[in-house]
Amino acid sequence: MSTLSITSGGVPLDSASRFSSAASSLPGTAPHVAREPGVKLAVRDLTMRYADGHTALRNMNVSVHAGELVVVLGSNGSGKSTFMKCVVGLNRPTAGSVEVGGRDLVALSGKALREARLPLALISQNANLVKRRSVLANVCCGALGRHRTLATALGRVPREAVEPALSYLDEVGLLHLARQRAGTLSGGQAQRVAVARALAQRPHVLLADEPVASLDPEAADEVMRLLRRLASEDGLAVVCVLHQPELATRYADRLVGLRSGRLEFDRPASAVSSQQIASLYLAEAS
Repeated sequence: MSTLSITSGGVPLDSASRFSSAASSLPGTAPHVAREPGVKLAVRDLTMRYADGHTALRNMNVSVHAGELVVVLGSNGSGKSTFMKCVVGLNRPTAGSVEVGGRDLVALSGKALREARLPLALISQNANLVKRRSVLANVCCGALGRHRTLATALGRVPREAVEPALSYLDEVGLLHLARQRAGTLSGGQAQRVAVARALAQRPHVLLADEPVASLDPEAADEVMRLLRRLASEDGLAVVCVLHQPELATRYADRLVGLRSGRLEFDRPASAVSSQQIASLYLAEAS
């Protein structure tokens, strides 16, 4: 189907001309899932060795608590992308564990793995929105993982997913663009819609893989401020890979430094010197 609509005969969400003004009549407070304090992501002794013998990660240990924004820094080839792929399950590590909500994702497969990954949401470098669809329709797609039915397979979303989607748009400051086609958004706006879509998954752990790499400085600051607020105010455990040390030191609670697949440091951002950060990049050039 070309439109994403609400089940039970709802409103076609991709038609700006027919989409009602429901956004203005719905409450603007995003529905919050109760999140207990404590460790939400625990990576233990993570090792990734590829078939060609290259070891991309060596015995990496990192834990992320609710309410924390942890930024991972390192040069190209340091293991940042491999780390993210192992956490979300795109790569199966050679050794170690990735625990989310107390369940080791590495030990699971099939339906059990899909269910265990529900508390994880990923934001990538590119927003990857469906450009011909409305902003609201794109955000609603984030809820489909919890609603696997014939109706959702045909491109429809449950009615109860629409109101939260509008509230998540309000949380990222884009409720007024709910009816707009995603293809008309600026880069910063598109990335904030991607954040809203991730929030629609109701995650406990939010992973952001170079989310500001293609944005101008002002838009990058907007996205990082949003991630900072989602951690400190909403209690999410946020892990963000960045190539911009200045943004990392400005917004992160903790900095994790990777070099040649090894953990160089894992410390509060205020305790990491500029020389330590620079060494992550200079070492690869030497």
